Amino acid sequence: MIEKSLVLVGHGMVGQRFLEALFEQPDAGQPHRWRVTVLAEEPRPAYDRVHLTSWFSGTSAEELTVCPPGFIEQHGIDLRLGDPATAIDRRARTVTTRSGVELRYDALVLATGSYPFVPPVPGHDAAGCHVYRTIEDLEAITASAQHATVGAVVGGGLLGLEAAGALRAMGLETHVVEFAPRLMALQVDDGGGAVLRRKIEDLGVHVHTGAGTQRIDADENGRARTMALSDGTDLAVDLVVFSAGVRPRDQLARDCGLPVGERGGIAVDEHCRTSDPHIWAIGECALAVDGRVYGLVAPGYAMAGTVARELTGTGAEFTGADTSTKLKLLGVDVASFGDALGTTEGALEVLYANSRAGIYKKLVVSAEGRLLGGVLVGDAESYATLRPLAVGKSQLPGPAEQLLVPAKDARQGPLVLPDEAVVCSCHNVSKGAVRAAVSEQGMRAVPEVKNCTKAGTGCGSCVKLLGSIVAEELEAGGIEVARGLCEHFTHTRAELYEIVRVKGITGFSRLLDEHGSGEGCDICKPAVASILAALGNGHVLDGEQAALQDTNDHFLANLQRNGSYSVVPRIPGGEITPDGLITIGEIARDYGLYTKITGGQRIDLFGATVDQLPGIWRRLVDAGFESGHAYGKALRTVKSCVGQTWCRYGVQDSVALAIELELRYRGLRAPHKLKSAVSGCARECAEAQSKDFGVIATSDGWNLYVGGNGGMTPRHADLLAADLDHDTLIRTIDRFLMFYIRTADRLERTAPWLDRLEGGLDHLRAVVMDDSLGICAELDELMARHVETYEDEWAATLADPERVRRFVSFANAPGTPDPTVRFVHERDRIRPARPEEDGFPLAPALIAGPALEVRTR
Repeated sequence: MIEKSLVLVGHGMVGQRFLEALFEQPDAGQPHRWRVTVLAEEPRPAYDRVHLTSWFSGTSAEELTVCPPGFIEQHGIDLRLGDPATAIDRRARTVTTRSGVELRYDALVLATGSYPFVPPVPGHDAAGCHVYRTIEDLEAITASAQHATVGAVVGGGLLGLEAAGALRAMGLETHVVEFAPRLMALQVDDGGGAVLRRKIEDLGVHVHTGAGTQRIDADENGRARTMALSDGTDLAVDLVVFSAGVRPRDQLARDCGLPVGERGGIAVDEHCRTSDPHIWAIGECALAVDGRVYGLVAPGYAMAGTVARELTGTGAEFTGADTSTKLKLLGVDVASFGDALGTTEGALEVLYANSRAGIYKKLVVSAEGRLLGGVLVGDAESYATLRPLAVGKSQLPGPAEQLLVPAKDARQGPLVLPDEAVVCSCHNVSKGAVRAAVSEQGMRAVPEVKNCTKAGTGCGSCVKLLGSIVAEELEAGGIEVARGLCEHFTHTRAELYEIVRVKGITGFSRLLDEHGSGEGCDICKPAVASILAALGNGHVLDGEQAALQDTNDHFLANLQRNGSYSVVPRIPGGEITPDGLITIGEIARDYGLYTKITGGQRIDLFGATVDQLPGIWRRLVDAGFESGHAYGKALRTVKSCVGQTWCRYGVQDSVALAIELELRYRGLRAPHKLKSAVSGCARECAEAQSKDFGVIATSDGWNLYVGGNGGMTPRHADLLAADLDHDTLIRTIDRFLMFYIRTADRLERTAPWLDRLEGGLDHLRAVVMDDSLGICAELDELMARHVETYEDEWAATLADPERVRRFVSFANAPGTPDPTVRFVHERDRIRPARPEEDGFPLAPALIAGPALEVRTR
């Protein structure tokens, strides 16, 4: 097959999607094979810019990547990072890069994206002024925030509110300045904007709408100090983030003579082809055939798919896209879909508003009863159902008011959607395609359907609806929807928990004999092990429980990429004595371990071999340390700020409370790991709202938040109760944790559990505070039993020689380290050796007393 050269300029989300779509096309029928070169401006492969804010809550740049491991190598792509295109010679069909390399192309795809618009106001380039677009931008904002107390965001749109949330999370007093009369002016109407503003102001963010930025004044060092607004307001600020929209990056096209729109954007036809038959443009840099420049990722994905099919001979068109949006801004659900502002001639509006609850909903319908669009603020639960109906301009399945008023009407499920309704906007997957994946291609679970159709692999907002459709289709086909934990248990995890608790079962074998079948698997064994441990059935390494544990629990340490383990002693509340620090330092020095401060305010020691673990822990236990349970599905840490003891803004002793909570819940086994934090004031330096349970001090007590997490799907925690006294706070957390442990699915964190919980936060509040189910006494007793029977797992392990005997790399050669666990030196530390590096094994630690032992023959 003839090979031709394809150059892709830009490796953002849309560029990566183009590559995936290109290589997904069947080889049969393709006129030639493409040899692909990618020119990327940034120093890293494509990453998830939609969830960029999660970087502030601990998600690393590597975790944000959207380029699957091995993808570049598998397809022989020449990816050139940090070497963007600087010129195009259309006559010679070449692209010149910043490094001076000249590449010839047969096809050129421009996916250069957009750049942030910065209003040309005086002082916009002062020190402390930033934009919000790349990971490097976030790093600069974080560094600048270290020396700032007040921040302002210019722009009250999607990214602007995301940026405001980031500043607030970093403890800055935060202002949002929006030129339009309301926040998110393009997505919500006046009513929705008012509710959104009120909820955001309740969080302590100052909102200035209908005001433009006129001037930024700097101090003698050139750093921003004040901001003058058009309404006469002067803000004292020392950090400014511009998030006032984006503009297409079309300079390359302009320079080579390609037509662009009056307001920017490379003009393309319905095939996303420019006026040059060898050049295409996709994503935010393109002016689509409908005259719009789309600033959302889903239309970019659709363009990417169109060009991929064009280049592989199958043909496709892009004539427009759905711009619906659903997101959580500063913890507030906001959704907008279809004709949200009711611009269609003859459009009618149906409204529901509850100011007390902070909920605003509007449906836009035609006179014939077809759904055209809508706005949801404060409660966007029905978005997944309503959006496809609006996109398809479908007839409403019932009275519009019934779709707005909060109700538990089961008729609002996915069955009301027609097959042509687009379930996943990111990848343009219809309900019919999902149903076909189940009924015609034999997919039997959501992960299988996601792999098959790509639905749910973009922004993720449709995953819940996807699950419902899959379940409905399986049931319609007479296929029993498996609710059980795995093939060996037909019961859910929650049901197994109740069985073990009520019948007093203490072993896996008895549970399997009486309520399961077969031998068990890697799904049910760790899950049952967790249940047994949560109900206090002895040491996790005793008897048959030892065989149930997964790799980390098996050695009470965290397995690392080269087969070594890390050790994390508990440091309650992040408070540690000089002697404690010295002990950890001496152990790291003696064993040659790599040390790093973790995000949970403790110290991780990397590079230990299995054989070294008992020796390391004996010294830690002797010095008074306990297991930090970094290896287990259990409480990890309770992070804290220094609180009122040291901080001039603190109103409560956050450190003392964090220590109390960590010691109370240490060793508590759960369906997933648990993280917590305590902040001493509303500035929230401990980031309590990103934890499974977080506490923020008020002048009248403590506010308790639940259901937060970071990761790939970050979620702000919800306020469960406000201004609690100490005892009520502890009691409420006790019951929340035990109710979660009792009812959650396997590996389900508190955030999805709370989203799944029927009745949501209100139901949880009723259960743990009003005892609506009459189970609070049981929850209290379970927590009391945990507190009374807690023992340190590592201290108990070291006290039993039989438990210690398992810590060997080779059963027939105890004390012999695994020679394949190898390291190299980097920055005067060790790190795991990569496959192409030889590396060296760590030598056993030399720990000598007054006399050296000498081996004799």
